[in-house]
Amino acid sequence: MLDLPGAVSADAPDAAVAAHYGSFNGEQRRLEAGEGFVDLSHRDVLRVTGPDRLTWLHALTTQHLLQLPPRRWTGVLVLSPHGHVEHAMTGYDDGETFWAHTEPGAAAALVGWLDSMRFMSRVEVADVTAEQAVAWRPAAVAKAVEAGAAADDWYAGYELVPRDQLAAYAEAAGPAAGLWAFEALRIARGEPRHGLDTDHRTIPNEVGWVGPAVHLDKGCYRGQETVARVHTLGRPPRRLTLLHLDGSENRLPTRGAPLMAGEKTVGVIGTSARHHELGPIALALVKRNVDLATTLDADGIPAAQETVVDPEVGLHVRPKLR
Repeated sequence: MLDLPGAVSADAPDAAVAAHYGSFNGEQRRLEAGEGFVDLSHRDVLRVTGPDRLTWLHALTTQHLLQLPPRRWTGVLVLSPHGHVEHAMTGYDDGETFWAHTEPGAAAALVGWLDSMRFMSRVEVADVTAEQAVAWRPAAVAKAVEAGAAADDWYAGYELVPRDQLAAYAEAAGPAAGLWAFEALRIARGEPRHGLDTDHRTIPNEVGWVGPAVHLDKGCYRGQETVARVHTLGRPPRRLTLLHLDGSENRLPTRGAPLMAGEKTVGVIGTSARHHELGPIALALVKRNVDLATTLDADGIPAAQETVVDPEVGLHVRPKLR
């Protein structure tokens, strides 16, 4: 939807959608007021069909999918044997098909891995990014809450739109808000993006995915031992943290830059944004034992810390406000 009035393209990996349409602060306020929509059509979409799809996905992933309410969006992870997050998707089942979206460019690897695990299961997996697009709007959050979803559900609000109907969708759901507004609200909620706020060593307990995307009361899945051990004993090696950045700098920190405490590297910087109330903020993975009162150096910008994931138990503690 870069042809909409005022659209300015975002940066990679989100360059295929608009960063804003003229006023990212105003767009944030409109979203918080329950108005408009966000174009996320650059995200990849996959489809899983077949009578065994939910039991099969339930066995392979971190989420309890056998009791998933119809059309209820949820987070789903695929872990390595050592518990590191390899794939992350957000999906729902409509009674015949499980639909999911993931980060731009990530569907091919995920579909390939799922295909390799089919064996005798009656399932079919396909990348349908060319056919289906993702959008988010607060009106869909309200509808999900009316249907029984929690008001602080990370995954409520997403919608799938056939690509040939995007123009009609935009006209009906507008006004459009850009990705900068969406990202600022996401970061303020302390909600990580896979591959941007995480790395190859990330376990779910470090970033608050236990609960939203990891169900603790289900059978065995790959990587479960690590998740269960850290959940039981506590003290994950790192913690997702919200950084409040010094606003005197007219820039945001570089994603992937080291986070410093004096001369010592204590973490890595993830995504950042300018929030209309909080000012410049960022997410970062920080070593568990770093004192929360310590002011850190985020790519040359002084940064105060606010807890997102409890460093002792590995659970998300920051209110997930929209």
